Amino acid sequence: MKNHKVLLFSILVITLVIGACASTSADTTMTDEPADLITDSPMETEMMKDTSTPEAMMGTPTQDMIEDVSTPEAMTDNSSEGSMMETPDWFSVVLNNVTDGSTFSISDFKGKVVLVETMAIWCPKCKAQQEQIKSLRTQLGMPSDLVTIALDIDPNENEDMLRDYAAVNGFDWIYAVAPADIAREIGNLYGAQFLNPTSTPILIVDPKGEVHLLPFGNKSADDLKKAIEPYLNDM
Repeated sequence: MKNHKVLLFSILVITLVIGACASTSADTTMTDEPADLITDSPMETEMMKDTSTPEAMMGTPTQDMIEDVSTPEAMTDNSSEGSMMETPDWFSVVLNNVTDGSTFSISDFKGKVVLVETMAIWCPKCKAQQEQIKSLRTQLGMPSDLVTIALDIDPNENEDMLRDYAAVNGFDWIYAVAPADIAREIGNLYGAQFLNPTSTPILIVDPKGEVHLLPFGNKSADDLKKAIEPYLNDM
């Protein structure tokens, strides 16, 4: 009888151990399966990387696209070469030369070199610049192929005032009061600083009618000569 009880107890213990092992295995299996589901595959991980950055959402720009939007050359566009050859409207506007009472337009001087300065009577830097223009004309012998024009862009100054100014200072080239629409067009085409007399703006119109802007600030007669001579020599 005693041996029979020991046998039954052993069977019970073995049964409990087997049951515990089976339960542990089931728990492990259930735990592993969700882990597999949570873990991203390499492709899923890469897709998440591709769509989680601003660059990916916007698209990666090519080098050509970057140059197109970031360089002045791209913003200017190659078509500007053709537009530069178009005659600006202000070239054809008839103006009064206050120094002799004649009329003229920039277009009248096609085939010549035209030096145009925007100025105002009250501007001392303008007067100093015009003294250099006077010296330039003396150095070059006032050639007929060079036309010098001063455009007064101050709306508060009139032709009588400008005539007296030119006479008192011995400036004997073309002086004219620029109408508001001409001043506005010059500012739009070449920059607002051309409407600031103290910057002593000067541009050169070459014999082909193309406009060349000189640096701002007072320019010596020698500087002006160097800028003008290449166009005179090409004629």
